[in-house]
Amino acid sequence: MNDMNMIIFALPGNEDLTDKLAIHLKAEKGKVTIRQFPDGESYVQIHSDVKDKCVVLVCTLHQPDEKMLPLYFLSNTAKALGAVCTCLVAPYLAYMRQDKQFHPGEGVTSTYFANLISSFADTLTTIDPHLHRRNSLSEIYSVPNRVIHAASHISKWIKSTIKKPVLVGPDSESEQWVSEVAREANAPFTVLEKIRHGDRDVEVSIPDVAKYKDHTPVLVDDIISTARTMIETIGHLKKAGMKAPVCIGVHAVFAASAYEDLNNSGVQQIVTCNTIPHETNGIDLSDILAQEIKDLMNHHA
Repeated sequence: MNDMNMIIFALPGNEDLTDKLAIHLKAEKGKVTIRQFPDGESYVQIHSDVKDKCVVLVCTLHQPDEKMLPLYFLSNTAKALGAVCTCLVAPYLAYMRQDKQFHPGEGVTSTYFANLISSFADTLTTIDPHLHRRNSLSEIYSVPNRVIHAASHISKWIKSTIKKPVLVGPDSESEQWVSEVAREANAPFTVLEKIRHGDRDVEVSIPDVAKYKDHTPVLVDDIISTARTMIETIGHLKKAGMKAPVCIGVHAVFAASAYEDLNNSGVQQIVTCNTIPHETNGIDLSDILAQEIKDLMNHHA
């Protein structure tokens, strides 16, 4: 599929990343009006010609409930106007954490959400989705998909920015990921032991970190949501007499007051990847995202 046949649309709030992707992909940027009627219903109007084109829809899916209908309508409208396909780029993919029935009467919403997206998008490209109980996205998404890993970009950022880093992983589940980032950054790492008592109640114990007193601790996690784990960890690092840490997250979810809480906990810096627009975005993944979009389209074409 040549670049001439591609047109890329930003859903509201995704303009910065879409601009970067359009440059990398040498793609036309589509014009669309998305607004609400006075009664709260969604209105979508495409102003660009999409006939015989592959339509790329850029829509990160944190706080997804209000985004899904405009996205669904835009995808269907594009197809009704003659688009060859609609390819969803959702740097952050929501509803991945409810991946089993934790309590009686619950639904496995990650599966239902996957069915919904698979019903209107022809392909899906995302970054580091929460796959703890699944081996791949294809277990629940029936459309061709690509998962991009931010680890190497995070490693490069650490290597070029931080003197004498030591990486600190939040739990044993993160060990593989943190060790990969540490290896590429040529940095040592340690992993905490985490006992979760509830959504906001987390107890953390840190292996002996005395030998890293002159290092800058770097806390790395895929999703920073409540930030409780990071804040607890920072408390332990302080007690151990370590330097103020740098906190890195792939996805800046920052639920409620989490960002302010983390900022006030004694951090040196908070940095995230640009999967969810936030003032902490400091690691740009648009180049690797563009490459995967192109590869996926070539396979799908």
